[in-house]
Amino acid sequence: MAFFRYLIILPLIAGCLLPSGVQALWPIPTTLETGLTTLKISSAFYFDVQVEGAPSDLRDAVAQSQYYLENDKLGRLVVGRGANDTAAFATAMTLSKLTLFLANGAAVEPISSEAVKPLGTRSEEYALVIPADGSAATLTANSTLGLYRGLTTFNQLFYYYGGVTYTLLAPISIKDTPAYPFRGLGLDTSRHYYPVSDIQRTLDAMSWVKASINTFHWHITDSQSFPLEVAQYPELAIKGAYSPQEVYTASDVQYIVQYAAARGIDVMMEIDTPGHTAIMAAAYPEYVACFEASPWAFFSGEPPAGQLRFALPEVANFTASLLTNIAKTLPSHYFSTGGDEINKNCYTNDHPTQQQLKRTGMTLNGALDTFTQITHGALIAQGKTPVVWEEMALDWNVTLSNETIVMVWISSADAAALVEKGFRIIQAPSDYFYLDTGAGEWLGDNPTGSSGPFRTWSEAYTFDPLANLTEAQYELVFGGEQILWSEQSGPQNVDPIVWPRAASSAEIFWSGKQPTGAALNVAEALPRLHDVRYRMVQRGINAIPLQPQWCAFRPDACDMNA
Repeated sequence: MAFFRYLIILPLIAGCLLPSGVQALWPIPTTLETGLTTLKISSAFYFDVQVEGAPSDLRDAVAQSQYYLENDKLGRLVVGRGANDTAAFATAMTLSKLTLFLANGAAVEPISSEAVKPLGTRSEEYALVIPADGSAATLTANSTLGLYRGLTTFNQLFYYYGGVTYTLLAPISIKDTPAYPFRGLGLDTSRHYYPVSDIQRTLDAMSWVKASINTFHWHITDSQSFPLEVAQYPELAIKGAYSPQEVYTASDVQYIVQYAAARGIDVMMEIDTPGHTAIMAAAYPEYVACFEASPWAFFSGEPPAGQLRFALPEVANFTASLLTNIAKTLPSHYFSTGGDEINKNCYTNDHPTQQQLKRTGMTLNGALDTFTQITHGALIAQGKTPVVWEEMALDWNVTLSNETIVMVWISSADAAALVEKGFRIIQAPSDYFYLDTGAGEWLGDNPTGSSGPFRTWSEAYTFDPLANLTEAQYELVFGGEQILWSEQSGPQNVDPIVWPRAASSAEIFWSGKQPTGAALNVAEALPRLHDVRYRMVQRGINAIPLQPQWCAFRPDACDMNA
């Protein structure tokens, strides 16, 4: 039974505004009804899993929800942190259990299997009902993945004061489904190495916003380091990592992939080629042009210079083999080959490249097209869908398969040109979604330089994924992501750089709009994002404050025109 095939916007008690106290929910559900009754969690509360043959990762998710329910102990973000709520406790009914069901006929698969299915085939919808009279709450979904999404929503609804875990909003009825299938967070672990524990913590935080961030885009290698162990090409990590301790082993990768999948997150790895590959010269110098050429700015986007000699057949075959040997170890259907910031100057005086172009009569553009056909063809043969950056389609105009997904990054304005060409796109525009900018220039001897303006959560939240597109093109927008490039970031500051800012795109691409049908609104969202941040801090994430605490306890009091 597909109970959630059609959605109806439900009326809210506060008309066009979200009901007071729903600042707990992020991302905001598709439909939402709440009341004004206080409901307490019983000291004997339990999750009743009515799923025959429930997989172990669903059981683990339930145990995790039980732990958070008992240990979050988050006070409401109001003056007194809930002290004024105690009068209602004496007469409040008590909730003893949440019963989990799969819809009739739904297949029982592990969350980790559901999480890595192709985009558009994952069933993430759920329905959550919490009565006001203390009778059992129910969570129903078409998949274990949907149940997991619903569990995270359930945990967000409750606060704590004086030994009581409670909500003021019973009865509660939620039906929820994502607006877009791809909702990502990108992390560059090449310019600085992040230990596995830091990646785990990031994945945990992703899952707490209803795992609405369902893809970990892992930019694992770049010109500065190659920290990935590849069994068939061990010299890449041996000679390309910063140190033997700063390497992701095959077991590390599998652990991260499995850890993510159990939390409803797919891992899309990126091996950027043919640019951003200078470090490969440490192991394969004959495959890299303009290695460490000077001045670097003439040859590359940032130091060190060096790009694969993609015109050479042996380099194309090597790259195809490298990519497929990595991709075959990953369950994701998606694999990024990058393709951004390829600098033509690198090849102008590169003898092997020029010799090959002269011998074959090819242009550099034609050689890149051939390289792409070989590398992407190898991935497609393994059942992988290639993902590339926008220059491959807009600047080089290489032949890409119809299934290829293109990521927008240079400017949000470029989306229109990509969908005009018929490409499916992921929105990651630097003018809204880059998390690394605003820290000042990182290049030496350039004191007046800039890394670009800091992108606030509220600026990111105003992004419209469908701007300048026709209605017929909307279906080509698969979703989007915020991304952290790590020139100035590492394990020491990843939490405050990413959180809670990365939650802004999570709501854009999960919710799309408010339950009333109104557009997402920064003023409405701010109290809820405060809640996200405080709950993350309770759980050990060093998320940056959004405002002075005085403001967080007084919604709207610090608005510009308050």
